[in-house]
Amino acid sequence: MIEALGLVAEGLLNAQTIIALIAGVVGGMIIGALPGLSATMGVALLIPLTFGMNPIAGLTMLTAIYTAAVYGGSISAILIHTPGTPASACTAIDGYQCTLQGKGLKALGVATVSSMIGGFISAVFLLILAPPLATISLRFNAPEYFLIAIFGLTIIASLSADSMVKGLSAGVFGLMVGTIGVDIMTGFPRFTFGFTSLEGGISLVPAMIGLFSLSQVMIQVESMFDKDDKVIGDLRGRVIPTMAEFKKLIPTITRSSIIGVMVGILPGAGGDIASWVGYNEAKRFSKNPQDYGKGSLEGIAASESANNAVTGGALIPLLTLGIPGSATTAVLLGGLLIQGLQPGHELFTLHAGITYSIIIGFMIANVLMGIVGLLAAKYVVYVTKIPSGVLSPIIVVLSVVGSFAINNNTFDIYVMVLFGLIGYFMRKTGFATAPVVLGMILGPMAEAGFRRSLIMSRGDMFGYYFSRPLSVLLIVLILLSFLSPIVMKKLQSKGMTVDTDE
Repeated sequence: MIEALGLVAEGLLNAQTIIALIAGVVGGMIIGALPGLSATMGVALLIPLTFGMNPIAGLTMLTAIYTAAVYGGSISAILIHTPGTPASACTAIDGYQCTLQGKGLKALGVATVSSMIGGFISAVFLLILAPPLATISLRFNAPEYFLIAIFGLTIIASLSADSMVKGLSAGVFGLMVGTIGVDIMTGFPRFTFGFTSLEGGISLVPAMIGLFSLSQVMIQVESMFDKDDKVIGDLRGRVIPTMAEFKKLIPTITRSSIIGVMVGILPGAGGDIASWVGYNEAKRFSKNPQDYGKGSLEGIAASESANNAVTGGALIPLLTLGIPGSATTAVLLGGLLIQGLQPGHELFTLHAGITYSIIIGFMIANVLMGIVGLLAAKYVVYVTKIPSGVLSPIIVVLSVVGSFAINNNTFDIYVMVLFGLIGYFMRKTGFATAPVVLGMILGPMAEAGFRRSLIMSRGDMFGYYFSRPLSVLLIVLILLSFLSPIVMKKLQSKGMTVDTDE
């Protein structure tokens, strides 16, 4: 135990990790506060920077960006009634009302403290639950890896926005992209069309940067000249809530944090669903439900603690089983693989020093996020006013440099531009881009597991799979996962009715 703590301290207490942690928190807050940008885009854009960093510093920065961006969305939601991220849509209901009443600073303070506590609680759950779950993966073989990949692909159903058909189509496209390159069993080039640059397959990071970052720039440019001035109330008073106010908020924050962790663990669920469910439950337990929708601090605390608690919850299936439960964790999975880290038991045995350092770093990131958020509350309004004309060129430059830097290959820039165009047209036509990434990551894993299972089963796939208890369990989970989008939509619709009940 002492040796493990020493490894964690050594991994975290160095200049590179500390700088990466601070940069991740501040950068994530700015990305989240800018309407139109998201945690997914921020993580995808900055993955190339981690390539030359040590794994602890690089991955700590990415998880810090993840949690800070979710919190950052509350800044624009409260100040200008424009959620910076989908997870902050619920916060806008009471947050903007507080701003109009001249209580914008207090609303920001409550959002900051609630986000910090929610994220920290989720990190504690991650530290406690992840190691025992990872031991299960010790018994995995080719059949289980195939089923795990299929389980991950079923999440496409939950990431499909309004159209299941469009989501599945995007997932199939991702699977097709994943087949490009040299065949894993025969060594024969597939779908390369004579281009040697394609024999290594489509590079994941340039594709992700194109899908999430460049496509977003194209959409931002379209609305660059639209003027949509928002009224910002007089930001005055204290930022930190009084002790009496904080005591009243503790039950709400605790309850919503636990809800957020549970929702985060569910594949396909996200911060937006958690915030609505947490808000709905807070109103149900509240002594003053009539205040919700009119500037309730309880409502802000419920929404923000729930959506930030999702971050640690979503990392649990990612680190233990390699199942990305959201678009952002799908991109984080790419970040893990780039560092040569395969999710599962090896993360908690062979790479335990790295893994526990990342988890503790994630805890510290949430505390640092709270401190920075409280200190910067009076100035964050300026972040929301950064024009697209300034921001877009910076993102394009980072996208080009990042795509090239991974392999020092100009071809990757072309890949990034191509996937940027694909992502743009997908967004414009209502197709989700996250299923493409899931297909690209999990497709090769599913193919390898299935083809090896064929050899191991000697042709009797049905009997072989059902003779393995873990395989049976995973088959049941896959079937349940197909039903989860229906359950999640019901939970979300139940929560979203709260702002129309007044």
